[in-house]
Amino acid sequence: MSFIKMVKDEIQLIQERDPAIHSKMEVFLYPSFKAMLHYRFAHKLYVKGHYFLARWVSQRGVRKTGIEIHPGAKIGNGLFIDHGNGVIIGETTIIGDNVTLYQGVTLGGTGKEQGKRHPTIGNNVMISAGAKVLGSFTIGDNSKIGAGSVVLDEVPPNSTVVGVPGRVVKRNNMTLPQETMDQCHLPDPVREDIMQLQTANSELINRVLELEGRLNRVDNREKNKLEKGEKKDENL
Repeated sequence: MSFIKMVKDEIQLIQERDPAIHSKMEVFLYPSFKAMLHYRFAHKLYVKGHYFLARWVSQRGVRKTGIEIHPGAKIGNGLFIDHGNGVIIGETTIIGDNVTLYQGVTLGGTGKEQGKRHPTIGNNVMISAGAKVLGSFTIGDNSKIGAGSVVLDEVPPNSTVVGVPGRVVKRNNMTLPQETMDQCHLPDPVREDIMQLQTANSELINRVLELEGRLNRVDNREKNKLEKGEKKDENL
């Protein structure tokens, strides 16, 4: 891919996914644009074995943008990093096509693995602000990771993940994340669990009250029998 084509693709990408942009010239100010230019150059150096130069170019990009992409990472076409400050992408990370990352996202390792120790992100994935994906596993195509989630296990394709630790709360939603760019309207499993507990608690309370009522009726019948028996004894 030529440098000019790469620049044109990045401009088109940012215009498609960021409603705040008003002109093509603004693209040159975007951290995502600068970070990806540095990454593409650094990655070429890394592949050729020029590791020091690759890291030098990469670190220049970090200082300018706040986005740290290791030159060894493998990134497909159409990666968009919105805002971007605090984004970290580890050395053995693999990212597919048309992926969107928001600020504060970490694609990191657990510190225990050797070799492939960072996640593989499928195509058309959106990872929302502050989410952490840690370990060597795959986030399936067309998936969405909620803001602040901590994902530690593999995610099937077409899934929505939220929570700490992250868990799948929705499957087979085929709307592509980059078409909606929606970080907010996600299921809330904690709220759902609390509501289920409240419902179960209400049912339990009603059951206890019903049993208490039955016991009271039994006690009253026993008292009436005793009183009738005492009256008979007195009459005798």
